Amino acid sequence: MRTVTRHLAQAAVTGTAAALLLGLGAPGAAADSDPAAPVAPSAASRSAAHEAATAPEALGTVSRFFAREGAVSEGGVSEGGVSEGGASEDAVSKAAAAPRVQGGAVPVYHLSPEFVAGEKGAPIARLEFLASEAVASDGRKASLWTVERGDRWEVVNIASGDDETRYARVGADKLPGGTVFREPQIDAWYVQRGQRVLPLDKDAVRAIGTRGTTLAAYQKRVAKAYGDKLPGSGYAKSGKAGGYAPQPPAPATAANATDPAVTVATTAAGLGAAAVLALATARALRARRN
Repeated sequence: MRTVTRHLAQAAVTGTAAALLLGLGAPGAAADSDPAAPVAPSAASRSAAHEAATAPEALGTVSRFFAREGAVSEGGVSEGGVSEGGASEDAVSKAAAAPRVQGGAVPVYHLSPEFVAGEKGAPIARLEFLASEAVASDGRKASLWTVERGDRWEVVNIASGDDETRYARVGADKLPGGTVFREPQIDAWYVQRGQRVLPLDKDAVRAIGTRGTTLAAYQKRVAKAYGDKLPGSGYAKSGKAGGYAPQPPAPATAANATDPAVTVATTAAGLGAAAVLALATARALRARRN
């Protein structure tokens, strides 16, 4: 399972197929030419995102994130400060102390709704956020998601593990010069270059096979899978497109933070670092199938 700290007031907007497909028309023909390259962040943006991830306030939050995750993995901390698994709260805190950010900020791309809709020349993916890899003193890793808000970059989400940075490396090795992207509806990672789409994890293998598929075949698959979530569909008219009908903000407590849905970056972009930092103890779970 993957632990995610996120703004619970935005829990109504999730990483479902409906949320991904906002504002599209009916799906068109399958891709028959090389898609445009997705917009890449500038060097200045990468640098600013890295600075946001390494700021003292962000590192303090990561430390608390690791501490809480460690306590939960040990069975939870009792009122006496000892986890049900036997580890002391102090030991858990020490393991999470002094986290560091290693490497630079990595662009993270998600399946493009324009590509799903079959728009000619649409990139297969679009930039969602930049991710930085944080490492605890005991070796555990977490991903800091940063987005640009106004004239500054801010950390808006923390997720356990290093999926974002790790798959960027795996994809670059498997298909140099390709676009590494995630299909959030099934938590699958791929790399695409030209007319080839190759899988990077087990979920992607289940979707397109070990040897991958063609760009056109992949577009047909995602159009079939998510085309009925487009505006004008029964799904959209029911109020679910865009992440379900509006709901009142949920209080930030661990008890109600178990929604397995993942916040997409378009939602994360609306969150401030202060909001995330204030919710360091809130937890949400999402399945990870590596």
